[in-house]
Amino acid sequence: MNKKIGFIGCGNMGRAMIGGILNANLLMPSSIIVGDLNELSLAETAQTYGIKTTTDNNEVAKISDIIVLSVKPNLYGVVIKQIKDQVKEDVIIVTIAAGKAIKSTEDMFGRKLKIVRVMPNTPALVGAGMSAICPNEIVTNAELSEIVTMFESFGKAEIITEKLMDVVTGVSGSSPAFVYMFIESMADAAVLDGMPRDKAYTFAAQAVLGSAKMVLETGKHPGVLKDMVCSPGGTTIEGVAALEESGFRYSVISAVRKTTQKSIELSK
Repeated sequence: MNKKIGFIGCGNMGRAMIGGILNANLLMPSSIIVGDLNELSLAETAQTYGIKTTTDNNEVAKISDIIVLSVKPNLYGVVIKQIKDQVKEDVIIVTIAAGKAIKSTEDMFGRKLKIVRVMPNTPALVGAGMSAICPNEIVTNAELSEIVTMFESFGKAEIITEKLMDVVTGVSGSSPAFVYMFIESMADAAVLDGMPRDKAYTFAAQAVLGSAKMVLETGKHPGVLKDMVCSPGGTTIEGVAALEESGFRYSVISAVRKTTQKSIELSK
């Protein structure tokens, strides 16, 4: 990749992206610039990654070929108003905020620009993110390929249509919180039965990690993998029956759908 990338916002997700890009050798540190008002965060980022930082978003806008807006959704209007007259004519704007449709971003800039809407998730912080990517119609295939490569540097990425973005929020963007609750609950049960807390979290988290890898790497249906563990009259099927008695699957479906509906509301 032979471009300069600018990040406006220096939070966890921005730093995860920077780390992934540099670890994958997609760019040299000299090709990345970060803008943020938090000077302490900028100093830590510069020290960690050896990149240029600034408190002036216009400096980022003027030199960047790709600009990642990694600020909170409520700050998009303020930031875009600052930079809209400074960005390059052929700049690619990457948005990673929930509820920000491509059309709304175009409207805030007041003209047609190349926009790529992305929904990543927090496991990007450990190189295991899942990102959904949707470009507007003027982003070229070559440019889209560069963006996909960038997000694959810290996990997996899939190109989708924008109408599925709200579903992505439910099944991927917000769902790590549900998984953390599941891990915590399993660990609590182990502690209740005498296991030390630190070991309980390790056993529960590794079981979830390994199970997810089985789904991704074998390509088998989750139900088939579940059946492989459930011996007739055994311990696992006893636990499965207890989960079903409590409406486990319906609770998960409801949680994901509620999250999706909230994302739809925020998009209006």
